[in-house]
Amino acid sequence: MRSEPQPHEYDPDTAIEQVADFLADPVQAADFPQANLRFRNSRWDKAVGLDSLSDEEWVRHFARFEPLPGNLPQPLALRYHGHQFRVYNPEIGDGRGFLFAQLRDGDGRLLDLGTKGSGTTPYSRTADGRLTLKGGVREILATEMLEALGTNTSKTFSIIETGEALERGDEPSPTRSAVMVRLSHGHIRVGSFQRLMAFEENDHLARLVDYCLATYPGPPPPEDAPGRDEPAVQLMHQVTERLADLAASYMVAGFVHGVLNTDNMNVTGESFDYGPWRWLPAWEPGFTAAYFDQTGLYAFGRQPEAIRWNLGQFAIALRPLVEAEPLVAALERFGLLYHQAMARRFCWRLGIEARGLEQDAAVINAAEVAMREGRIGPDEFFYRHRGGRAAEGALADALQGYRELDSTHDYWSDGQPESMLIDEVETLWSAIDERDDWQPLADKIARVRRMGEALGEPPPAPGCQVAE
Repeated sequence: MRSEPQPHEYDPDTAIEQVADFLADPVQAADFPQANLRFRNSRWDKAVGLDSLSDEEWVRHFARFEPLPGNLPQPLALRYHGHQFRVYNPEIGDGRGFLFAQLRDGDGRLLDLGTKGSGTTPYSRTADGRLTLKGGVREILATEMLEALGTNTSKTFSIIETGEALERGDEPSPTRSAVMVRLSHGHIRVGSFQRLMAFEENDHLARLVDYCLATYPGPPPPEDAPGRDEPAVQLMHQVTERLADLAASYMVAGFVHGVLNTDNMNVTGESFDYGPWRWLPAWEPGFTAAYFDQTGLYAFGRQPEAIRWNLGQFAIALRPLVEAEPLVAALERFGLLYHQAMARRFCWRLGIEARGLEQDAAVINAAEVAMREGRIGPDEFFYRHRGGRAAEGALADALQGYRELDSTHDYWSDGQPESMLIDEVETLWSAIDERDDWQPLADKIARVRRMGEALGEPPPAPGCQVAE
């Protein structure tokens, strides 16, 4: 059974100030004409001690951005570069968002409250720094579904409609505007390190490595890893482990992020920043999410490759601090770590107990064949075959000897799975856009969370650690 986030008192901790002098710029939030609260995350507000805020107080903090008590006195727009579709871009950074606050949860994890659509910053270039309401609704749907499916994801914490009419080229305009707050386990990107390397700020690069190791602790490198005592090598191993698990979680979820640029890769391994995402209607490795992904660089089946490529850029960014050999050794672990995470996560979603990499790989292969030949998507496949039921042919053979996990939740008797295909997403948005009817969205969120309860907690990666 999926456990609810545990209540915790409000516990501010502005650790980012240790590195803010070279990592961020103080900014001001936009002054919005309206502030209509549309969504507050009742699942996660209590985990950071903000559930007691009235709606009026919520709006003051998350639309007007009045500082939270004892927290950052002014928002910080983070600086970073990035490879965007593998073209290096030094002209980016937080262009429509900022870090608003930091606080700890009951497990001692440092969490960020960051924004999207909160106004212009020094990195906005020609953009307006705003977010469409539709984009905010899509963020809710993506994060709720991914959380239910066991992906390490940011949480959509708040959506407030702001009363501006925005012009956009990729949706009917003018369109409604919103400001979003996400709850995230950090916003330090691969691109954060790339920027420091590009400017030859080696002292700052070393400080950022130390900050990440202290703030986001993880297991040490393997005993035989070369250079395992070097901080940069330790961080490289940790990020490799986390991103291998993230890649596997996308594949098992049948999810296509769409924009896996290095500025969208978080060193915590947490998925975030959802734009043109899609879920698979059928198991198709070439399926793309973004209309502008003309070459299929970030297609469903190429996501592990894309994430590994980004890790390679992370290794390059760390080169001013350490020799290449230990960084390459850490990067070369990605393949095995990814296959281990695939086996662990695939068996979990299928409702069977993992038995070993070779046997689990045979199940995955048989399942992929069954999905391709049956022209069905992963949502239907995993639901139909929960615990190995209704398996036929090669899939039935591969599942011989597997023990079924708990399938007593009444979700498994519904007759059909929850999914998040584009037609339903558009229908949910239409209810809001045309009738200002938010109930279908609320009902969908409830159903997705119920699915998460039925699936239970995903198995942790071996050796994972949290802060004390």
